[in-house]
Amino acid sequence: MNPQRLKYALTFLRIVVALLMFVHGVARIYLGVVDDFGEFLTLKEFPLGFYLAWAITIFEIVGSILLAIGFYVASIAIVFVVHLLCGIFLVHLKEGWFVVGAGRNGMEFSVLLIACLIVLAVSHFGKNR
Repeated sequence: MNPQRLKYALTFLRIVVALLMFVHGVARIYLGVVDDFGEFLTLKEFPLGFYLAWAITIFEIVGSILLAIGFYVASIAIVFVVHLLCGIFLVHLKEGWFVVGAGRNGMEFSVLLIACLIVLAVSHFGKNR
């Protein structure tokens, strides 16, 4: 593949994935459910669930912006992979594979995001910009 095309493809992927993660964090604030997320984390025995929920939400927003502009892509992508894996194990796994259609709230979308984030992490490993 032409290196320039590959660069454009990875840039496109990086921006789209960043946008998806950004909207997730912004929606949580806009809908006023960060506190509910904190209660969920507390029920799952995470310490300081309220603060952890806000830290996760802020990271989704700030991390997404950094990801979109190309700063610390590998590091941010790895943190997002861990974040999504936690979501799979805490929420989506028990719902099965499908998000819609043959199921509801499954893990297929998270797995796709994880695959995209791994591609971004590998392609940007060792670079800060």
